[in-house]
Amino acid sequence: MKVLQTPESRFEHLSGWPYAPKFQTVLADDGTELRLHYVDEGPRDVPPVLLMHGNPSWSYLHRHMIAGLVDLGHRVVAVDLMGMGRSDKPAHKLDYTLARHVDWIGQFLIALDLSNITLYCQDWGGIIGLCTVAEHGDRFARIIASNTGIPEGGGVNKFMQAWLDHSQSAVELDISGLVRGMTSRTLTDEEAAAYDAPFPDGTYQASPKQFPLLIPLQADNPGLPQAKATWEFLAQWTKPFLTVFGSLDPIATRPGAHLQFQRRVPGALGLDHVMIEGANHFIQEDAHAQIVDIIHQFMSK
Repeated sequence: MKVLQTPESRFEHLSGWPYAPKFQTVLADDGTELRLHYVDEGPRDVPPVLLMHGNPSWSYLHRHMIAGLVDLGHRVVAVDLMGMGRSDKPAHKLDYTLARHVDWIGQFLIALDLSNITLYCQDWGGIIGLCTVAEHGDRFARIIASNTGIPEGGGVNKFMQAWLDHSQSAVELDISGLVRGMTSRTLTDEEAAAYDAPFPDGTYQASPKQFPLLIPLQADNPGLPQAKATWEFLAQWTKPFLTVFGSLDPIATRPGAHLQFQRRVPGALGLDHVMIEGANHFIQEDAHAQIVDIIHQFMSK
């Protein structure tokens, strides 16, 4: 497996990012050693909050939440999905599958021996994170699903088809442009540069380009069996499961993914689910202070 590593110089002096990098080695199917980057802040003797981002972002998306949760006394672990952020970047699109992403995160949890986890997951962090919960459920205490969902082969709508067409035809994705386009607040140029930092050029973008093909929308999508198995698992999940969605999110809120979780997951029954008005897909940029408070209150119950 050919693996690229973004030069560390790309991550120097990022706006609002004081966190020292940590790396955990996991193994690919062929035995290739791959590094997952993560942030681990706060006390080690308290249950961890695991923050999982989506496409095409990285843990920089959680920078304000990391600081806010640590200030409230929480341990916060924020991981970069493989091929994203500071993590290693297998160079070929076919190196990435839903099953491999789930396996890599599972290896990460085991290596750090994380338990009693509160999972906050958004976008692909939700699909991968919830599939990981289905395989390592004993490690998780509660879940917050935010602007995410688990499709079950129901087909491709107009919005998703446009994203598929664009992602597969572009030589180089405009990463910061994509984030800006689905964030209500206006990012500074320095913040936009931080989202572009992981990808010196399009050759580093195999992971974000492949993600749209991995969404289990089509009846013949290779990830569909794992998605269905995860729903079967969640149908028995009685631990707390909260949804926190943005009202302007076109990807998950508009199709009603939050309602699917609320109806189908036993642990979601009776909870005060949250819709944040004015928040877009990258809800962490638009409403980080509210989300920090929601997580803190959720963990105190």
